[in-house]
Amino acid sequence: MKTVLVAGGAGYIGSHMVQALLDAGHRPIVLDDFSRGHRDLVLTGDLVEGNLGDVAALRRVFEGYSIDAVMHFAAFASVGESVQQPLMYWINNAGNTAVLLDAMRRHGVSRFVFSSTCATYGQPDRSPISETAPQVPINPYGASKLACERMLMDSHVAHGLRFVSLRYFNAAGAHPRGHIGERHDPETHLIPNVLKVALGRAANVSIYGTDYPTRDGTCIRDYIHVCDLAQAHMLALDALFRDLPFGLYNLGTETGSSVREVVEQARQITGHAIPVVEGPRRPGDPAELVATAAKARKDLGWQPRLSTLPAILETAWNWHRKDEGQHAGPRSTS
Repeated sequence: MKTVLVAGGAGYIGSHMVQALLDAGHRPIVLDDFSRGHRDLVLTGDLVEGNLGDVAALRRVFEGYSIDAVMHFAAFASVGESVQQPLMYWINNAGNTAVLLDAMRRHGVSRFVFSSTCATYGQPDRSPISETAPQVPINPYGASKLACERMLMDSHVAHGLRFVSLRYFNAAGAHPRGHIGERHDPETHLIPNVLKVALGRAANVSIYGTDYPTRDGTCIRDYIHVCDLAQAHMLALDALFRDLPFGLYNLGTETGSSVREVVEQARQITGHAIPVVEGPRRPGDPAELVATAAKARKDLGWQPRLSTLPAILETAWNWHRKDEGQHAGPRSTS
């Protein structure tokens, strides 16, 4: 049994990671300030309230528990928000990660799994994206995550930090047991917003751009089931406890789904019409963002099991139907 600090363990991906650690017989310790996480998604009694920049909270964690490894899910992750409030992203994502890494160094904790993003690549010139693609982020969110990756490598060279950074685009779906899932306020992700229409919480879903050079004219994005992401993080943790000094891996499906495909599959899953409103392209939206996971499959043995569009939407639909009574807003009357 390993004792693992899960920063952001009350959030969407973090709570699924906590569940995976519990299922594997480990002891997760949740660190969260609840600025984006939710108390009802905390699945363990081992909770320290605070953020990564809270030196006192980090001291309580590292002095109160014998931490074997750290997993980091506490970044802010909205591209649009990062453009509007870049300093908030640099402070939380990069600055607070530096505080966490320094606390790890001072307390002799040397294993770290980082939830990164394919947004570090910017607008790639080819698809699917591999780990050798140039990293030229086009927004503060991607830039702040790339800064963290460079911090990790510098810490590896200087202090012997062992780390894995996992880059992916769109986490989606919910736990098959239906007890945890996605909940953001405001919600900017396509799948929850499509399902809000089916639940009567919105009148329609917007499609931004229908003339892209894709198979149906709408943007294509890479959706990975959140439980498959948790499995990848678990495999990365296991590799660090064997002999892996560091690793940088993409997680992706290599095919992706278009906006129209997501909407049509949601109609089939939910049995609702889900009206759409077509609008012009949004500035800066690439036609296709899909990653290859060949390296993760080869080195880590990662084999996603739930990252098909039907499985993603079925588990998300089950979660949102269960969750919407307590946490959703008023029904749409449009």
